[in-house]
Amino acid sequence: MADANAPGEDHDLGHLPNWDLSDLYRSRTDPALDRDLETAGVAAAAFSSRYHGRVAALDGAALGAAVGEFERIDEILARLTSYAQLVHAGDLADPQVGRFYQDIQEKVTTIASGTLFFNLEMNQIEEGAMAERLKAPALARYAPWVKNSRAYRPHQLAEDMERLLHEKHVAGRAAWIRLFDETMAALRFEFGGRALTSAEVFHLLSDRDATVRRDAARSVGRTLGAHARIFAHITNTLAKDKEIEDRWRHFARPTSSRNLSNQVEDGVVEALVAAVRGAYPRLSHRYYALKARWFGAEQLDYWDRNAPLPEDDDRTIPWTEARDTVLAAYGGFSGELARVGRQFFDRPWIDAGVRPGKAPGAFAHPTVPSAHPYLLVNYQGKVRDVMTLAHELGHGVHQVLAAGQGHFLADTPLTLAETASVFGEMLTFRRLLEGEGDPRRRRALLAGKVEDMLNTVVRQVAFFSFEERVHAERREGEITAERLGDIWMDVQRESLGPALRFEDDYRCYWSYIPHFIHSPFYVYAYAFGDCLVNSLYAAYQAGHPKFAEAYLDMLRAGGTLRHGELLAPFGLDAGDPAFWEKGLSVIAGFVDELETMA
Repeated sequence: MADANAPGEDHDLGHLPNWDLSDLYRSRTDPALDRDLETAGVAAAAFSSRYHGRVAALDGAALGAAVGEFERIDEILARLTSYAQLVHAGDLADPQVGRFYQDIQEKVTTIASGTLFFNLEMNQIEEGAMAERLKAPALARYAPWVKNSRAYRPHQLAEDMERLLHEKHVAGRAAWIRLFDETMAALRFEFGGRALTSAEVFHLLSDRDATVRRDAARSVGRTLGAHARIFAHITNTLAKDKEIEDRWRHFARPTSSRNLSNQVEDGVVEALVAAVRGAYPRLSHRYYALKARWFGAEQLDYWDRNAPLPEDDDRTIPWTEARDTVLAAYGGFSGELARVGRQFFDRPWIDAGVRPGKAPGAFAHPTVPSAHPYLLVNYQGKVRDVMTLAHELGHGVHQVLAAGQGHFLADTPLTLAETASVFGEMLTFRRLLEGEGDPRRRRALLAGKVEDMLNTVVRQVAFFSFEERVHAERREGEITAERLGDIWMDVQRESLGPALRFEDDYRCYWSYIPHFIHSPFYVYAYAFGDCLVNSLYAAYQAGHPKFAEAYLDMLRAGGTLRHGELLAPFGLDAGDPAFWEKGLSVIAGFVDELETMA
């Protein structure tokens, strides 16, 4: 990867790093790839020969040894898959890269299908018998993983059915996801005589010039609208695919499988969504009405939703300054947090530049505990880019700290995976705010933070509402692109309020949201994480004893504890409706402060 995408240099941004994936594999032709595929294949065949049809007869010690062997095989496959995914994210436009990505997916899927029996047979062991086996230290170590696996007992199918679904995934859901990604990466948005990538054109929606924002927004609308039929077809196909599988697995509602994987109860998610939707008028509706007044109008055009305030510091922030700002914010909270975070900058673990073919947006990929995470951002030098860097670095630090739990236990449910990222954003914002003495620039910083929080909480819950309606209607039949636009506009008007004015070209903006395609119903995890962090940060500000140590312990726990157990040391309970109100009140308080400033 490193040889194909040399680090970039921008005169305003400075040297932008590019990741070096050689800690996984040296290149797409590295012989180690074939060796690992062969090693995993041989190990999986031996594992199947040894345990297939015999799992229920294993005692606790033997079952623990089998889980450890299964984990080692799975980690090899995860390393292979991670490398292929990262290479593909670096250049979605190269057909040879796409071919490599598909080839690795298919080979890994074939190998993994030979071990699929293991979880199924383990889940057939009765509760009392499993409780007895878990007394053995070798298996007790994996108790959280066993518990999470067994949560799927009511929803698992016969082994041949499970194997069919598993093997068809690469030619089904995964293929549609790849089509979405590569189609989106290939889109070019006409602007000022140039053909921009999605990352570049969406960046212009925060430009200081209103004409630039308007023209960029309309270009997005035209281009997405021209491809709305294919995006609607992908959306319909994946929604139907999910409906079929949910029906066979007896999930009560479209969200249930996501909640189960997030280790959070349906009622907790319902309480979160209801609290946020009930707070729309005092959060987003009130803020955007206030922003419209700042702009001397009764309404804002939709392209002005993220417009900078006139006093906003619109200067370009070089990469090194962004790095130092984020690390200083982390270090002000915990030296260890900053030390772990600095590794990402000192080593080639970040891909920062914008280039054609690169995946838009940002992510942190944990890879495997025997390696390290990688971060992808599209850094363009604005305050929001600094906050995105702080967000993804929070994920990366969390993944490094949790790696000590091992491959099966390091993985964190999505609801808790957003905790460290949003907390990192909050630390960085507070540092920027405390360092700003000019009242007008403080107002601009605070407004920017409110907008980020509204994007994280209100907008993501609106996305969740959109998904709920789409999946419900898809059960009655295919949904046209026009109808998807109707649903999209309904939830946008409800969530953003009467101070936003929409045009028809906004009707197809639903089509660029990757979470709808990659991870249905993922989006509420952002709101969960933001409200959770607001409550956590309030405990920190209140002087909770040894907060930093308890926080780092929470990150190190990875997936070994559920949200109730992780929040207990801070005196917090996500099952309490007041918990969500506490988090939302932080945002409302910021809006109160802005009204006072105005």
